[in-house]
Amino acid sequence: MTGSLNRLGYGLAGLGGLLVLAEAVPRLGLVDERFLPPASRILGTLAAELATPELWIALGETMLGWVLGLALAFCAAVAAGVVIGIVPGLRAMTNSTVEFLRPIPSVALVPLATLLFGPSLGSTLLLVVYASFWQVLIQVLYGVAAVDSVAFDTARSYGLSAWSRVRHLVWPTALPYVMTGLRLAAAVAFILAVTAELVIGSPGLGAEIQVAQSSGAVPTVYALIVLAGLVGIGVNAAVRLLERRVLAWHPSVRSEVAA
Repeated sequence: MTGSLNRLGYGLAGLGGLLVLAEAVPRLGLVDERFLPPASRILGTLAAELATPELWIALGETMLGWVLGLALAFCAAVAAGVVIGIVPGLRAMTNSTVEFLRPIPSVALVPLATLLFGPSLGSTLLLVVYASFWQVLIQVLYGVAAVDSVAFDTARSYGLSAWSRVRHLVWPTALPYVMTGLRLAAAVAFILAVTAELVIGSPGLGAEIQVAQSSGAVPTVYALIVLAGLVGIGVNAAVRLLERRVLAWHPSVRSEVAA
C-alpha cells in the first residue's frame, strides 16, 4: 500500500513539474507562444472543447474504432494462436509467414485502407486490427509453448479431448501471456485509431486535430493532443485493472497487490 502511494506521489510530482515547465517556457520567451501556448491556455481551451457536443461525438467515434478493432484482433489472434500452437508442425509451417508479416508497419497500409474504405470507420478498423493482431498472437504462441509437455501428454493419454486439454491445461498456462498481449494491443490499437483519423480523415479525435491544425487553432491542437494522452492513460489503466482481476490467482499479481 505504501509503495502504491509513493508511486502515486512521484507521478503527481512529475506531472506538476511538467505543467510548470510547459507554463514557464513560453512565458519566458524561450519558445514563441504562437507555436507553444502556455499550459494554462491549453487547459482552458481543453475545458472549453469538452463543453461542446462535437468533441464528445468525435471521441466516441475514436473509442468505437478502438473497441471494435481491438475485439476483432483479440478474438482472431487468440483462436489462431491456440490452433497454431497445439497442432503439431503448424508452428514451424507458419513461422516464416508470421515473421514476414509482423514487422510490416500498419501505416504502410494507409493507401490500401483509403482505397478500400475511404475516410470511414472501415479504414480505422483495418489499421487497428492489423497492428493489434500481432501483439496478441505472439504472446499467445509464447503462452501455448510454455505448457508443460509432460502434462500435455499425460492429459492426452488419459483420453481428454482436444477441447478439454485446451480448456483445463493450455488456457490457464497461456492466460498471463494473453493478458500481456491484450495490454500491449490496447495501447497500439488506440494509437492506430487516432493515426488513421489523423492521416486518412476518418471521423474521430484525430480528424479533429487535423481540422484544428489546418485552421491554425494551435491551442486547440495541443488541447486535443492532451485529451488523447489522457484517454490513452485511461485505456492503459482500465486494461491493467482487468488484468489484475482476471489474473488474481497468479503469483505475480498477488505479489504486486501485496506490495
